[in-house]
Amino acid sequence: MSLIQEIDFGTPKSKSETMVTLTIDGNTITVPEGTSIMRAAMEAGTQIPKLCATDMVDAFGSCRLCLIEIEGRAGTPASCTTPAMNGLVVHTQTERLKKLRKGVMELYISDHPLDCLTCAANGDCELQDMAGAVGLRDVRYGYEGENHVFAKSSNNMSHGCDNDAWMPKDESNPYFTYDPSKCIVCSRCVRACEEVQGTFALTISGRGFESRVSPGMSESFLGSECVSCGACVQACPTATLTEKSVIEIGQPERSVVTTCAYCGVGCTFKAEMRGEEVVRMVPWKDGKANRGHSCVKGRFAWGYTTHKERILKPMIRERIEDPWQEVSWDEAFNFAAAKFKGIQQKYGRDAVGGITSSRCTNEETYLVQKLIRAGFGNNNVDTCARVCHSPTGYGLSQTFGTSAGTQDFDSVEHTDVVMIIGANPAAAHPVFASRLKKRLRQGAKLIVVDPRRTEMVESPHVKALHLPLMPGTNVAVVTALAHVIVTEGLADEAFIRERCDWSEFEDWAAFVSDPKNSPEATAIMTGVDPKDLREAARIFATGGNGAIYYGLGVTEHSQGSTTVIAIANLAMVTGNIGRPGVGVNPLRGQNNVQGSCDMGSFPHELPGYRHISGDAVREQFEAMWNVKLNKEPGLRIPNMFDAAIEGTFMGLYVQGEDILQSDPNTKHVVAALSSMECVIVHDLFLNETANYAHVFLPGSTFLEKDGTFTNAERRIQRVRKVMTPKNGLADWEVTIGLAKAMGFEMHYNHPSEIMDEIAALTPTFTGVSYAKLEELGSVQWPCNEKAPEGTPIMHIGGFVRGKGKFIITEYIATDERTGPRFPLLLTTGRILSQYNVGAQTRRTENVVWHAEDRLEIHPHDAEQRGVRDGDWVRLKSRAGETTLRALLTDRVAPGVVYTTFHHPDTQANVITTEFSDWATNCPEYKVTAVQISPSNGPSDWQKAYDEQARHSRRIAPVVEAAE
Repeated sequence: MSLIQEIDFGTPKSKSETMVTLTIDGNTITVPEGTSIMRAAMEAGTQIPKLCATDMVDAFGSCRLCLIEIEGRAGTPASCTTPAMNGLVVHTQTERLKKLRKGVMELYISDHPLDCLTCAANGDCELQDMAGAVGLRDVRYGYEGENHVFAKSSNNMSHGCDNDAWMPKDESNPYFTYDPSKCIVCSRCVRACEEVQGTFALTISGRGFESRVSPGMSESFLGSECVSCGACVQACPTATLTEKSVIEIGQPERSVVTTCAYCGVGCTFKAEMRGEEVVRMVPWKDGKANRGHSCVKGRFAWGYTTHKERILKPMIRERIEDPWQEVSWDEAFNFAAAKFKGIQQKYGRDAVGGITSSRCTNEETYLVQKLIRAGFGNNNVDTCARVCHSPTGYGLSQTFGTSAGTQDFDSVEHTDVVMIIGANPAAAHPVFASRLKKRLRQGAKLIVVDPRRTEMVESPHVKALHLPLMPGTNVAVVTALAHVIVTEGLADEAFIRERCDWSEFEDWAAFVSDPKNSPEATAIMTGVDPKDLREAARIFATGGNGAIYYGLGVTEHSQGSTTVIAIANLAMVTGNIGRPGVGVNPLRGQNNVQGSCDMGSFPHELPGYRHISGDAVREQFEAMWNVKLNKEPGLRIPNMFDAAIEGTFMGLYVQGEDILQSDPNTKHVVAALSSMECVIVHDLFLNETANYAHVFLPGSTFLEKDGTFTNAERRIQRVRKVMTPKNGLADWEVTIGLAKAMGFEMHYNHPSEIMDEIAALTPTFTGVSYAKLEELGSVQWPCNEKAPEGTPIMHIGGFVRGKGKFIITEYIATDERTGPRFPLLLTTGRILSQYNVGAQTRRTENVVWHAEDRLEIHPHDAEQRGVRDGDWVRLKSRAGETTLRALLTDRVAPGVVYTTFHHPDTQANVITTEFSDWATNCPEYKVTAVQISPSNGPSDWQKAYDEQARHSRRIAPVVEAAE
């Protein structure tokens, strides 16, 4: 296996449908109008030398290396900035051009270090390649004049004078270095930061010989606004910007295309390797979710896969107070199986269950739910979607007939108005955010509905209409938007009559038209200016293609399902369903949370969202699995906890999920886990849940296994094994081993066989196979006879359920209220550099950006409580209390505080309550009444928790047998 080489066409692909024909070096070629001559030549197989051009950014024309001659035209224009036109006759190699290019290259090399043999980019340097391509054999200009290469001036070397033009290497960023002496000022990094990422953190300072790349106002990379997405490093044609891993390890020798294991965007990467060591992760240009871009997590934060804290051997113990004992895989499987069998004999078949992982593959998740249903003999299976996007499944299935987003990510390129509700893509889904911001810079409008002024509200060349609602009032705000649209006659009546149930629409329209749902009437609850709300409604209804993107700020409420339904209503009433540029798009939090739901991880649904009580459906699975299935839905996660405390649920298998840190009301979760007789944790690290576990089964990372992930756009993508599992087994093999010990054998030789079984049993996956994924790269479900290559956009021409269903969404205030004791509202979220509970990112260099959770508080609220920036504060709710340091900011409104939940020493969820969504039990993380007061440091509960965790993580030394 060798390195996968991607062709760089020099300039972006033209989307024009008009074709033009020209002649290049005697060859006739036809290309879309607007294609550069450079790209046209490359498509014909002719590579014109270049340095400043790359197909990820627009043409710039500064390096003067890609010169060409055109018959009938004077001069030698740059091929990157010259468009192909009908009838042109182009020459890319003439005596004149050869001399010009050699002269240009001489000038570049005269101010560049000649340390090629020891340079980290040796073998992967475009400057080196182009010197060879133009036939450069000698440089007439030496270093006697001014240069940027040496720290000491060559004219005064004997006197040791400093060279003012030289700058030292910037090694401040934990993942890459910036060496100004090797910079050719091609501006590719600056343009990548602007055009691809949209951060505008880099610029070219100075003019002429003084020109240089500058992060911010001549800051270090770490101290600047750089978000470490890696776009600049990827764009750099020299060793100026180089990954530290390449400097340390050397150039990679092979690469494997795989899928990122962080958020729900599902970026495709080339894992570039030397042997079984990862050298770097490079975003793949053919990745249909990320289109060659990346964020700091996927690009750089893979070091957790080899972190010293990773557990590689199975462990068991009788009591959680005991130290762990390392054992063989068979011993661990047999111990776990004996415990679970004993529990079922003592308490009944339904006394055990499991939780699937949204970080594992579709195939692994499918096996866990199969083990529980067929091996345990019950339907006590749930997944982390219970605490994040379960309201999405309910709300969209009720209104549209499917429980997933309607669009692909490419759709954003066609949108005219974007409404973001309860999401911060810049922090949680940064690659999608970059694509969105590019569209916004092109003129699309943005409406942000969020209690906090997120990064999306204002960024370079983008300013949104912000509706800063009070936490918990989503339903009132979205219904008020609908009120304006209906009462002002802005509804798309033709769409509604054709695609939706008209009588249901009439009932709904009468409801939203009620004066109590007007922006003016709801303002007292929502805190949103009625003028701004009316403007937002008019923009969305009349601005062209309107797309709604939402996140956990919608679903993690007591009315989460109601808000999803209200969003669906809003899309239907404006006709924004069933074509590019529109739709309802949930931004999924974890890499495979969509897939875990698709694979039957809910207690009432088999794979494909088919109810367990359906005889015909259940019989299909019984025939395939050769076992009788229970037709009664099992326990949801909150029910499992309650039953454990009651003494009726005593065994839990948790794969790849840290429920103690991620689920609400930490004290309640602790009580539940402590009550169980056997908790099996299957993970990479001794996470917080493992503090209360009796069996630890070491997991494998995404680099160590084959499988598939399904991202937020329903895109099924391959995960490919690039190294041997350090724990000895891939996760699917671990589940098979446990099942065998339980007496339920599953026979698979490769995950492709598991996918074949999934396809045979799941109508939306009928056409999915590893062979098809190899052929097409990825597919979006439904993929079946009706859509053999998948379905990028849902509900074209009609809804899956038939007619779209309008449902009345009455606003009901949460039971979690503020008052004299708890006058503030706490809401939670993520930060760019960290991911979920931080188990992975905390074990990387990403901690340099976010070493602790901080509490954002408005200066007014802080002043009233005597709190200064950086002070320790006590955060207390009706459920519990914790301490953390304050961060004073006006990004939150007075009366609202905000924190993240990435660090277990904070345990933010000890604060959150057990209030949950009425339909799905999704916890109400986003609304908790709290009080803030000064503190001297960690609370007594935090100290006790930390002591218990330290005690629980002890591993007994292995005693070697005497000879």
